[in-house]
Amino acid sequence: MQTGFPDFGVRHFGRLNGLGLWTLYRRELSRFLRSYPQTLLGPVIVTLLFLTIFSVALGAGRPTPNGIPFVTFLAPGLIMMTVIQNAFAHGSSSIMFSKVQGNIVDLLMPPLSAGEITFGLTMGSATRGIACAALAALCLWPLAGLSVAAPWAVLYFTLAGSLILSLIGIMTGIWADKIDHMATITNFVILPLSYLSGTFYSVAQLPGWIQQFAAFNPFFYLIDGLRYGFTGHADAPPVTGVLVTAALIGMLWLACWRMFARGYKLKS
Repeated sequence: MQTGFPDFGVRHFGRLNGLGLWTLYRRELSRFLRSYPQTLLGPVIVTLLFLTIFSVALGAGRPTPNGIPFVTFLAPGLIMMTVIQNAFAHGSSSIMFSKVQGNIVDLLMPPLSAGEITFGLTMGSATRGIACAALAALCLWPLAGLSVAAPWAVLYFTLAGSLILSLIGIMTGIWADKIDHMATITNFVILPLSYLSGTFYSVAQLPGWIQQFAAFNPFFYLIDGLRYGFTGHADAPPVTGVLVTAALIGMLWLACWRMFARGYKLKS
């Protein structure tokens, strides 16, 4: 029966709600651009402090891995660590703060599919990770004597790291019931995996059983791949890193999409 009222259960945007998706992406951009001293400049300063501490205090006594100056070896790991921390922080805080403030409905009510929400939030978080990586690389370039040996690897592993940590952050934000839960994942999962992934050392210099442990750490492939892009040297075959990270992106994307599709911990 015709009632004269629109049927809000039917989408009228075709296969893709382009306007809604662009609006969601712009919202995520504005979240970190409004507070750029904290979200963009802060991570760069932290990266420079790490470089100063390890290069000045410890660098003189460190052997050069694969004949590469230690500062040049260290810089790609610091850049990827910046990507990891900031992409995760944006994805998790975007969902968590919406839940705490009670405005998560603003994300769920618009005519956006689960795939569109996943894509918009992921791209917004990944953009922050890539922006932080670009700023950190610009600052480290003259200090660490960086050069690009494999441009494809620099682009791919920066994007892969941003996507992986964005998806993990979004899933953490959905799962967490309070900010303490989110901090638990940061302190006991993200930070240990990033520090134990070859950021400050070459995994090839470690005992065999520790090298085997590193092979199960996805962050190792991100850092090792980016280091290959800048220096041309890697502890693992770059193709292996591409396959592992691509598979992980696919699995995380499906898991994140499924959580939005079911309304897991989002709809009561």
